[in-house]
Amino acid sequence: MSESGGVREVKSAARTVELLELLAARGDRPARLQELADALAVPRSSMYALLQTLVSRGWVRTDVSGSLYGIGIHALLTGTSYLDSDPRVRAVRPYLDEASEALGETIHLGRLDGRDVAYLATRESHEYLRTISRVGRRLPAHVAALGKALLAERPDADLPEGPYEALTPRSHTTRDTLAADLAEVRGRGYSIDREEGVTGIVGFGFALRYDTPAQDAVSCSVPVARLTPAHETRIVAVMREIRAKIEATVPGGTAHGGSVHWR
Repeated sequence: MSESGGVREVKSAARTVELLELLAARGDRPARLQELADALAVPRSSMYALLQTLVSRGWVRTDVSGSLYGIGIHALLTGTSYLDSDPRVRAVRPYLDEASEALGETIHLGRLDGRDVAYLATRESHEYLRTISRVGRRLPAHVAALGKALLAERPDADLPEGPYEALTPRSHTTRDTLAADLAEVRGRGYSIDREEGVTGIVGFGFALRYDTPAQDAVSCSVPVARLTPAHETRIVAVMREIRAKIEATVPGGTAHGGSVHWR
């Protein structure tokens, strides 16, 4: 049995979390009982009982036949509560609005979560309809401007061996190519994702250094068809200014506004 801080993990609680994470990762692909039981190596009867408990409490939903299961609305309510209670997200939001207004492009705030980056806030461009991210979405850090900006704040020794997942033909798939890219990020002070996560989209990422190493970053995403050299220069200038304003607003090492400093 695994331990955390010297306390033994509660098996039933861990199983519940694993189930919710599995359903969340499936997105719009509901799962059958046997699929979930097999995926988590849980007896079918135990999985059924767990699912029915979570359905009754709104954490899992089922179709009219009772044979398909998906993530429930209470997961959304809890996620929204996390964003509303996070002082960093509250502090950064006005600057996302400012960057969106100045550039007319999609602006993101993301946080490193293991080997992924999670999107915490987004301001969508009105110039194009293709959705490239949404709040709560996760992407492998090595394919996203947000993620690469944050990986560059850490030593290359922390990078996993690979091979890495490729989301597009331009994604890094080896540790060596990613490390070379991160060296360039450190040199210029921001990351560039040229269609590595989404074909047709270029992103520019800027780590927010109110933590050491940085946990959060902001980025600007632009369709390739609209990215001229002059526009790229302006994006970098505006986003550098936005980063400076954010870092001046959020105190380093403590939560904004005297709130709890979460670890």
